[in-house]
Amino acid sequence: MFPFWVFSGPAVLLALLSLLGERRRARYAARCLARQPQAVPPACVIVPVKGHDEGLRENLAALAALDYPDYDLIVVARSGPDIPPGVLPRRATVVLAHGEGALPSEKVQNLAAAVRAAGMRPQVFAFADSDGRVTPRWLRALVAPLEEPGVGASTGYRWYVPQPSAFWPMLRSVWDATALSRFSPGGAPFVWGGAMAIRKETFFEIGVPAAWKDAISDDYALSSAVRSAGLRIAYAPGALVPSHERLSARKFLAWARRQMLVTRFYSPRLWWPALAAHVVYCGGMAASASAASLGNRLAVWALAAQLLPGMWKGRNRAAQARAALPEYRNWFKRHGWAHAVWTPLATWIWLGALVASAFGHELRWRGNTYDLKRAARGASPSAGLESEGT
Repeated sequence: MFPFWVFSGPAVLLALLSLLGERRRARYAARCLARQPQAVPPACVIVPVKGHDEGLRENLAALAALDYPDYDLIVVARSGPDIPPGVLPRRATVVLAHGEGALPSEKVQNLAAAVRAAGMRPQVFAFADSDGRVTPRWLRALVAPLEEPGVGASTGYRWYVPQPSAFWPMLRSVWDATALSRFSPGGAPFVWGGAMAIRKETFFEIGVPAAWKDAISDDYALSSAVRSAGLRIAYAPGALVPSHERLSARKFLAWARRQMLVTRFYSPRLWWPALAAHVVYCGGMAASASAASLGNRLAVWALAAQLLPGMWKGRNRAAQARAALPEYRNWFKRHGWAHAVWTPLATWIWLGALVASAFGHELRWRGNTYDLKRAARGASPSAGLESEGT
């Protein structure tokens, strides 16, 4: 019984506290989805490519067919062979970075080369990842928050919609979506590299090129530069990016660990509380379930009090994603329930990924190996998660 009293009380308290702000987040998402941007400045959309991604041709075609009156599309890679044949849309401009060296990362080198090639005309830089399939509304939604005072950058996020669905791809969808609970009307804790936008003037004023100089993660460095300038990161719910990528159990668990490994080195202020919270959550679940199996009725209620708030939040996340992605209404009808029912299981995956990321300092990413210990020495801590992409 001792573990029950040690873990269950704090776990119940954390679960209930996590509900704070849920209605406010829902109202904010609905308001943003109904809003039409007043200004649509010339923009440059930059997407790095390195080899084949599932649905790459369709993903790039979606970026070439945005409902936005004035934008350029740059597809950037280190070298020509990194772009598979037959995937480029007609309107895309290709930039080859010909980068060298381990730092900054290959992705950061590619993005920096694309920014230099963008020219004088664009007023906004928007960045996408090659494994996401944006909606036609994506760029308008991403640009809209940049009109607000004090906003330095805006961000969307991804939503995995594996088709056909299977257990492990669906579990990743549930696991990854939990990060959306950190996005609020008051601002986002980080920019996600697969859907981030910043005014060109701000990009150079706050020193993003210098922040990228030795960076592994483009979005960590940009987040840090925005916050160091005293500016806010705004969340754009309409810039949610569907991803159709499927993967095996081994690849999912390695991917989750990689996410947390980068967080451990670049944002320990995020990693340590996450580890502590999930130790409490999972310890409380295990202790309550064990006590309940021995006939403790209080433990049954304690377990319910721990599970139901997270499941309700998962349901809310799926409802907001469905509103942002009406094209995927049928997918949400068939699979949206998993974001409620599987949330407790995803909590255990979070704990496993956090514990696994406590060891090691090398990151293997898209054919390259990076020493995070070396790279993080010169980086400013910033809240966020590593973005998937080249």
